[in-house]
Amino acid sequence: MGQKVSPIGLRIGINKDWNSTWYADKKTFAANLKEDQDVKNFIQKKYKACSISKVTIERTEGRLVVNIFTAKPGMIIGTKGAGIEVIKKEISNLIRPVKLLLVNVKEIKKPDLDAQLVAESIALQIEKRVAAKRALKQAIDRVMKAGAKGCKLQVSGVLAKANEKAQIEKQFRGTVPLHTLRADIDYGECAAYTMIGKIGIKCWIYKGEILGNNKKSSDTKGGQE
Repeated sequence: MGQKVSPIGLRIGINKDWNSTWYADKKTFAANLKEDQDVKNFIQKKYKACSISKVTIERTEGRLVVNIFTAKPGMIIGTKGAGIEVIKKEISNLIRPVKLLLVNVKEIKKPDLDAQLVAESIALQIEKRVAAKRALKQAIDRVMKAGAKGCKLQVSGVLAKANEKAQIEKQFRGTVPLHTLRADIDYGECAAYTMIGKIGIKCWIYKGEILGNNKKSSDTKGGQE
């Protein structure tokens, strides 16, 4: 029986980190978890057009740090940082009062090497009635041209109105060693909503190997340093 495991979840603690970093006792754990989810959902929904890859949250005593990884930081920051103040005000309405609330916007320098952004770009094309096979081929060409060592793309659902049965379309290029824990593999998934129905998109991008402190992979998130 086959088992599907997220390559990111499999590597947490090895070469990947949690998206939410904090410690809480039993009394506050559920409240913190709900606040994190509310904040992430708010940012992903309101700034959907800003190419947001992920949102990470760090908590310490009386301090909350929200990191937004995006390919279009200017759209979020706004003129003279006005957009950051708007986000802080909205987030403060979703969480319990804290002494210090920080919002950091970090730029993704190579969006074609970010699996979540690649998956979302494919979903956008499919919603605009571009053929799934063509959207996959164009996306995988961009990923490999950006410097990836391997890429795997998959769409599933009713892809054509003439054929009402669900189909799976795949594109594979290079190598994607999913069972090699030292491999730096980025994973993203999203859904496209069409008149025919819902279509799921998954993307795996292999960037190289991580050995100790030496990262042998392409630099995709320039704002993380």
